Amino acid sequence: TWHLLQGSTLHVDETPVAQLAPGNGQTHKAYLWAYRSNDLEPGPRIIIFDYQAGRSGRHAQNFLQNWQGHLLVDDYGGYKALFSKTSSPCTELGCWVHARRKFFDLYQANDSPMAFEALQRIGTLYAIEAESKHLTIEDRQQLRVEKSLPALNALHDWLIHTRMQTANGGGSAKALDYTLKRWPSLIRYAQSGHLPIDNNPVENAIRPIALGRKNWLFTGSERAGQRAAAIQTLFGTAQLNGLDPAAWLEETLTKLPTWPNSRIDELLPLTPQFIKSLKQRE
Repeated sequence: TWHLLQGSTLHVDETPVAQLAPGNGQTHKAYLWAYRSNDLEPGPRIIIFDYQAGRSGRHAQNFLQNWQGHLLVDDYGGYKALFSKTSSPCTELGCWVHARRKFFDLYQANDSPMAFEALQRIGTLYAIEAESKHLTIEDRQQLRVEKSLPALNALHDWLIHTRMQTANGGGSAKALDYTLKRWPSLIRYAQSGHLPIDNNPVENAIRPIALGRKNWLFTGSERAGQRAAAIQTLFGTAQLNGLDPAAWLEETLTKLPTWPNSRIDELLPLTPQFIKSLKQRE
């Protein structure tokens, strides 16, 4: 956790998990919260899963404590307290995947020309991101200033004009309002070279867990859920760093009995370059 919180940007998301209630064979809903590092910043790639009994935003507050930086989240209300100017040092980043999804669903439902136009315009933003994929932070910021910000300004003008011509209450109004309501957080990425455009990295990390629920169905207890979260954290981080989780685990279990506690961080499933930097700090 300490290594993750050294970064200045985090992806955050949560997914429900059924937990067996003691005594009656029934289950209730717990949550696996996921915190992922930002690939556009230097440093190790880390995913941490935090198993909690519920979805209250206080769980994220307890995890982050006094951490300061940009949080990329969806529009779930539990995150809102994290961005209170009076009580939190976090800055909100909106997710363009969620904004796009509103228009995609609308287009799938009724072939809406308005939704198609929105998808095309959002696609332009992603094409610019693809162009900047291998650039330095400085060069990516320059490209975003030159291309992303003008495209965003044009999109904002189009959204406002289209909304004025759209009746209240329907799916079109809801899709437009979602994007306009979150506009300040949605455009924040383009004012930098190191902030991500969407929350896909953490959603991709959660997807195997969502698929796995069909096989393992539920956790047996809160303690079992916490153990599972710890294992998912290690295996997920190994995968992010290009390691074979099974091979890493076998090597780590072999080393662990005689490994000094003062160097335990060197066994983490991180890149060899980062482990080397840990050794150099000794």
